[in-house]
Amino acid sequence: MISKELEAKVRLIQIYSDKIVRELLAGEYKSVFKGEGIEFDEVRMYQAGDEVRSIDWNVTARTGETHVKRYIEERELNLFFLVDLSASGLFGGGEKTKNETAAELCALLAFSAIKNNDKAGLIIFTDRVELFIPPAKGSRHVLMMIRKLLEFEPCGRGTDITLALDYFGHVARKASVVFLVSDFQDSGFEDTMRVLKHRHDLIAVPIIDRREISMPSVGLLELRDLETGDLMVCDTGSARVRERFEGFSRRRLEELNVSLTEMGVDQIKIFTDEDIVNKVALFFRARERRLTGEVMR
Repeated sequence: MISKELEAKVRLIQIYSDKIVRELLAGEYKSVFKGEGIEFDEVRMYQAGDEVRSIDWNVTARTGETHVKRYIEERELNLFFLVDLSASGLFGGGEKTKNETAAELCALLAFSAIKNNDKAGLIIFTDRVELFIPPAKGSRHVLMMIRKLLEFEPCGRGTDITLALDYFGHVARKASVVFLVSDFQDSGFEDTMRVLKHRHDLIAVPIIDRREISMPSVGLLELRDLETGDLMVCDTGSARVRERFEGFSRRRLEELNVSLTEMGVDQIKIFTDEDIVNKVALFFRARERRLTGEVMR
C-alpha cells in the first residue's frame, strides 16, 4: 500500500514535471538526444536532386522507372537512470534530501522522454544492485519509477558505482542515454565508465548538499557517516577545522570534475537547494550549442 503522503508527493511531481516539459524542455530534449542510427522507411520515385547512391536498382530494373530508397532517423531512445540510493543520500541540510532531489530530476527527464515517445528504465543501486526496471513507455510506467525512487528501502548502505555500471552494461540491449545519478562518494569507477561511454551516451549527475561543503559554526558536533556508521566528534567552532573540511570537500568535487572532463563525460552538477529545471535547461542548451558546433566543423 502507498501512503497518502507519498501519493500526494508523486502527484505533485507529475503535475510539475508535465507542465515544465510541455512549456520548456520537450523541444530541447529532442535536439540534444539523437537516435542511434537510421532505418529504412520506403521506396519512392526518383526526384530531381536525389542522390544517385540512394537509387534502388532492383526496383528500378523491375519497374523500368528510377526509384530511390528513403531512410529516416531511428528516433526511439532508451533512457536509463542509474540512481544511487546509498545511505548518504538520506542527508539533507535544507528542504530536500539528496535522494529526493534525485527523484525529482529523474521525473523531469523521464517525462521529457515519454513526451518524445522514448522509453525510460531504472536501476537502483547501493553497494549492490537493488532494483532493475526495464525501459518502457507511458506515464504509468514513469509514475511507477518515481514511486519506487521515493519509497524504496535499500538493503545496502554503501556505494559501488563500478558494480552498477557493469550490471547496466550486461542488461542494456541497445545503445542508450544513461544518467548516472549519485553523490559519487566512491572511487575506482573510472575505467568502467570509459568502457561504457564508447557504446552509450553517459551523463554524470552529481547530487550535492551545501552542508557537505561548508560546515556551520555550531560548536561540538557528533557526526555519523551514514554509509559506514562511523562516529566522530568535530569542533565546528574552530575556523581551522571548518577550513580543512571545506578544502577537502572542494578538492573531492574538483577531482571528480577533472576526471569526468578527461573522459569526455558530460555532467549536470545539482545542489539540493537549486532550481532543477534551470540546471537541466542550461545543460540542454550548452549541449545543443556544442553539438551544432561539431556538425558545422
